[in-house]
Amino acid sequence: MLKNWLFPTSHAHGRGGFWFCGCSGLPIVPGGGGGAAAAPARAPVILRGRRARTVDVHAHCYFQAALDLMGDEAPSVLPKVKGVPEHFLQIEQQLAARFAAMDRLGIDLQVLSINPFWYRKDRDTAAQIVKLQNEKLAELCASKPDRFAAYASLALQFPDLAVQQLETAMKQQGLRGAAIGGSVVGESFSDPKFHPVWAKAEELGAVLFIHPQSTPELNARFKGNGWLSNTIGNPLDTTIALQHLIFEGTLDRFPALKIIAAHGGGYLPSYAPRSDHACFVSPQNCNPEIQLKKKPTEYLNQLYFDALVFTPEGLRHLVAQVGASQVMLGSDHPIPWEEHPVDHVFATTTLSDQDKAAILGGNAARLFGMKV
Repeated sequence: MLKNWLFPTSHAHGRGGFWFCGCSGLPIVPGGGGGAAAAPARAPVILRGRRARTVDVHAHCYFQAALDLMGDEAPSVLPKVKGVPEHFLQIEQQLAARFAAMDRLGIDLQVLSINPFWYRKDRDTAAQIVKLQNEKLAELCASKPDRFAAYASLALQFPDLAVQQLETAMKQQGLRGAAIGGSVVGESFSDPKFHPVWAKAEELGAVLFIHPQSTPELNARFKGNGWLSNTIGNPLDTTIALQHLIFEGTLDRFPALKIIAAHGGGYLPSYAPRSDHACFVSPQNCNPEIQLKKKPTEYLNQLYFDALVFTPEGLRHLVAQVGASQVMLGSDHPIPWEEHPVDHVFATTTLSDQDKAAILGGNAARLFGMKV
């Protein structure tokens, strides 16, 4: 039986009421006490005649004050894409526009993240940027708990500092985990220097959202038409990050890590079985001291992926590879990669209604510990 956070009912309203989950995970009655504002009217997402709650685990924002801390590098942070002005959520007009856009998309709650732009900065500057962003994200979630949750920022280039930031974010600021890149300026997450961060994330139950930042080692090959640094570079960056976590034994060392990989996990779910043959075909290219506890493909079933794969066939294949329990709604909003994320799930006719409900919001509720 699906829990009532997905399909809530109300004895007070014949057609059913609904719950929102705030940043703290506590249910909030729209229009009820505790300072929660009434939910804006919007077309509900209906599944099997009942209202399904939707959670977008891949949505973005910026804070101008944090960008200003980058000094002369600040202008280069903002990507040259549609949707950049809509990243800013500091004033009521901006929030109203975001909520209207979420309503059009059929999204009840977004989990906000900020793609790391501070990994090359010195310790003090990176600490200031992260502190400001995490405080602002916490304030935003607290003010609009029915619409926003958020991942913390971390200064991963200084793992000891990142550990402190993650603990503060989770224990004091009500944030849900942390958004990280695909590497730290080319350093793989499997490097032992990052183990304290993953240990802390495992201890706290923090969700780690891997969002790639291209594959800069291939910049020369990416030149030319088609924005290949993103079109190819972003999915490739995620693929490399996940493969290192698998093959270097990081996921064996930290088996309880909660990792969501953006953009459907890059290319890995589409060609995962090749990984199972690598060390058999070429044992010379594998480290005999690393004995994985499972086949490489089996680790995909303990990772999570957003559904940003564009087509029903792409989503069908992703679910076939990793399981419906591992896939969640993701839009990349406000960048218009996926303008119909909910329709995309409904259009995938190979999914059962229970699968659709899980992908639309149930999996996120479970992973983030949203109480029902």
